[in-house]
Amino acid sequence: MTQTAPSLLLLIPAYNEEQRIEPVLREFGEYFRRHFPGKSQIVVVLNGCKDNTLGVVTRVATDYPEISALNFPDPIGKGGALIEGLKLAPAADLIGYVDADGATGPKAFLDLTHLTAQADCVIGSRWLPGSVLHQSQTKLRRIFSRVFHAIVRGLFWRMNIKDTQCPAKVMRRAAVEKIHDALRIADLAFDVNLLYALKREGFRILEVPTEWTDKVGSKVTQSLLRSSLVMFLSVVRLRLIYSPFYKWLRPLRPLETWVYQKLRAPAPRSGPSRAR
Repeated sequence: MTQTAPSLLLLIPAYNEEQRIEPVLREFGEYFRRHFPGKSQIVVVLNGCKDNTLGVVTRVATDYPEISALNFPDPIGKGGALIEGLKLAPAADLIGYVDADGATGPKAFLDLTHLTAQADCVIGSRWLPGSVLHQSQTKLRRIFSRVFHAIVRGLFWRMNIKDTQCPAKVMRRAAVEKIHDALRIADLAFDVNLLYALKREGFRILEVPTEWTDKVGSKVTQSLLRSSLVMFLSVVRLRLIYSPFYKWLRPLRPLETWVYQKLRAPAPRSGPSRAR
């Protein structure tokens, strides 16, 4: 009996990517057609775009109908865009995401899907032996990245993950559906929220070397200090959510919202705590 190939949903969060997303979408669309045996969908989740990103996605979709857009006119953050996109999980067996800049190519992403028989979530890592970095991040960004990793490791040491922030991840549908309610971080620290929620629910995470090319014009690099501060605040908040003290901090939510507004960042989403 022939086993049916799994279906795949790839999410690409996008914020003002009019200038560079078209070749990325065409490359993924063509590669998936040639090399992925199952049904595939590529959904671009637009997060408060002020340019013509939506028009570009619509144009590419005329050649690749498996590509579509989910448009949010108001900024909801990269994490917020992925939280919304992951609501589509029932439509596929495997759900993953990459950045809109093409730093992770289609082959590197599909290499992760081939390993989902071994784990509930497979993530690419730029910091494991065997990873291929065609263009490394700037020295300053590497320093900030390692400092952030040290903070995450100190707060969530049981995760034991070398590179939480690499935007090349794929998960089984059951895992996404189980932990979706625990996803609250709307900024770039979303990945820590996702991985910690998976760990707490007992899902297996497999971290493997990946192929990566840092792209010129990264929005993280352009606002590195502010982005890093927001991410620090968010991982501290995430740690507090899973502490017995969190219920006493709820009256501070207005102050928390004010701080995120001042940093021009999406505030963490409210909702029931997953602490137990």
